[in-house]
Amino acid sequence: MESLFTAEALISLLTLTFLEIVLGIDNIIFISIAANKLSRKDQPKARNIGLLLAMIFRVSLLFGISFIISLSEPFTHVDAGWFKAAFSGQSIILVIGGLFLLYKSTSEIHHKLEGADEEVQKPKGSASSKLANVVLQIALINVVFSIDSILTAIGLTNNIPVMIVAVVLSVIIMMLFSGPVGDFVNRHPSVQMLGLAFLIAIGFMLIAEGAHLAEVSIFDSEVGSVPKGYLYFAIAFSLLVEVLNINMRKSAQPVKLHDYKSQAEREGILGKQEE
Repeated sequence: MESLFTAEALISLLTLTFLEIVLGIDNIIFISIAANKLSRKDQPKARNIGLLLAMIFRVSLLFGISFIISLSEPFTHVDAGWFKAAFSGQSIILVIGGLFLLYKSTSEIHHKLEGADEEVQKPKGSASSKLANVVLQIALINVVFSIDSILTAIGLTNNIPVMIVAVVLSVIIMMLFSGPVGDFVNRHPSVQMLGLAFLIAIGFMLIAEGAHLAEVSIFDSEVGSVPKGYLYFAIAFSLLVEVLNINMRKSAQPVKLHDYKSQAEREGILGKQEE
């Protein structure tokens, strides 16, 4: 535990906690949209369970770093002339997770744009089965987000206690803010669509990252990785613009036509008519 109280460890802890929160934004968006299918009283439970699962997955993976590292080793090679790849466990998980995000996001957008009835969109069955269905979806995507998060943590520090504390702190902070974020997303349909668009972009990023880890080459052109900083900056900028638009719509006054006769009377051009 003494390794936690050195200056280097504290700096790594603050930096890693911040990065975990930033990388967890997509997780919160997905959890909020998935929980939106439940009744209002079950939504906080689903969000908290989802974030607790994220914490459990990430801490468990930290104790199995050797397993995570082993997933980076290719287990099969493909050489079809125009298509070459060396697939590993990490690349397969990222690609499948990206495809799942694309499917889930596009299906949600379809439901919202087609104007399906609320009852049709909600999972059928009892409240417990609905909650279990949503939690299962959250658990599946948490596996992908957790591996991506742990790979970032491993690249920043080798101090396991620091990584564990950073993960726990980031999840606690996200649990505190997940409620307000979820309510905000539910109240504003435009933010829901923006969040689904974010998930589509993140899905493409995960597929590209998986293909890059697998060293995929198509017609001798290798697939490059998408810098996460660019993507998250675009997400933050788009969200800021949408928040400004929401505030502007709230404060905007309805347009009124000028009554030229009343204006002339106020300016003394015409005398006020007697009642």
